[in-house]
Parts: sequence; C-alpha cells; structure tokens
Amino acid sequence: MRRIPLPGVFKPLSDSHMLADQIARDPLADGARVLDLCAGSGVLAIAAARAGAVEVTAIDVSLRAVIATWVNARLNGVTVRALRGDLFEPVRDERFDLIVSNPPYIPSAGEQLPERGPRRALDAGTRGRAFLDRICAAARDHLNPGGAVLLIHSSICSERATIDAMRGGGLEARTVFRRRGPLGPVLSARASMLRNRGLLAAEDSEEIVIVRGVRVSEPVA
Repeated sequence: MRRIPLPGVFKPLSDSHMLADQIARDPLADGARVLDLCAGSGVLAIAAARAGAVEVTAIDVSLRAVIATWVNARLNGVTVRALRGDLFEPVRDERFDLIVSNPPYIPSAGEQLPERGPRRALDAGTRGRAFLDRICAAARDHLNPGGAVLLIHSSICSERATIDAMRGGGLEARTVFRRRGPLGPVLSARASMLRNRGLLAAEDSEEIVIVRGVRVSEPVA
C-alpha cells in the first residue's frame, strides 16, 4: 500500500495492519458500504476499498488526517469519501454494512482528552475506553441489518468490556483475532501508572484483540 506521511498525522503501526488484514479476510457483501472511524492516514479505508466495498467513508477529527486519507486513497487508485468530524457526527443519518476502527485506546493520566498534538491520536481517558465505549454504544444505529463493526485495541483496555458494551448496544459480539506481544513505547512509558490502576500485570506484554459486533434484529438482553 502506498502512503505519503504527512506531518501531524499518526503513522499506522502493527495494529492498523492487523485490522487491515482482517478486513481482507472477511468477505464483504455485494454493494457493501464501509465506514472507517478515526481514520488517520486512511489505511483501513483503503483496505476496505481494495476488498471490494462499493462505497467507503473515512472520518477523523483531524483535518490533516482527512487530507492524508484522501491523498493516500488517490495514490492507491481507490475512491474514499473523507470527512472531518467527531465519530458518527458527519454521517448521523447513514447506515453501513461494515464499520471499522482503530481508535485511540491508550489509558491516560486523566479523562480530559487532548485537542491537538500527537497525544490526540493516543490518549483515551483513564481506562482507555473514551472512544471504544462511544463506538460500541452507537454502532447499531449506523449498521444495516446483518452489518458488523470491527474494533481493534489492547487487552489493557479490557476485551470483556468491549464485548459487554457491544452486547449492551444490541450487537452479537465475539473476539475474532488476538496476538500477544511486548508493550509498545507509549504503554511502556506508562507501565507504572497502569500497574497502579490494576490495568497491567507484572509482565510487560499485551494482547492486541479484534472484536466483531454484528447487528441483530432486537437488542441483546
């Protein structure tokens, strides 16, 4: 995949590529519409377009990320509608067949989220769930019947919490991918804080998980 790195746009790491691979593995329905939330440089949106999606929309709060997504889509010969906004706000009345997201999920010192700078692509509140919980709660309203949402994050943010949040939002949920590895540099720098909160065990490792939620006809009890 061709990509131009733009200053101020988060560089995709291994978790983005893991989710891109999952998108490629999962067959898309004919005429599928895909939504990429927290798009960054557009890696997931481009993966969805390459996988056969008829229409792909990518949303990010950062104007630079929106520009990067549009440029990178053009470089890769695919069409992506790139919009600036807060999660579902720009598509409040639209529904999709697949929603994908690699949102900020790094636990931070406080609940106040940064409005600019590199930490905006990382920090997600004291439990790392500021964006995950919002996506889980709202996803069903933006999915066509039988549509799915794929979320990737660290086990430090609680895989169980994501499954429970999806089910509470009316989705059937299960983990479809996991891979254990060493902590990245940001989590390593915050290891002491995470241990004090009970989010990190003694070993300096984490699991990266992908959780899928599928829209059912009625909310799951």
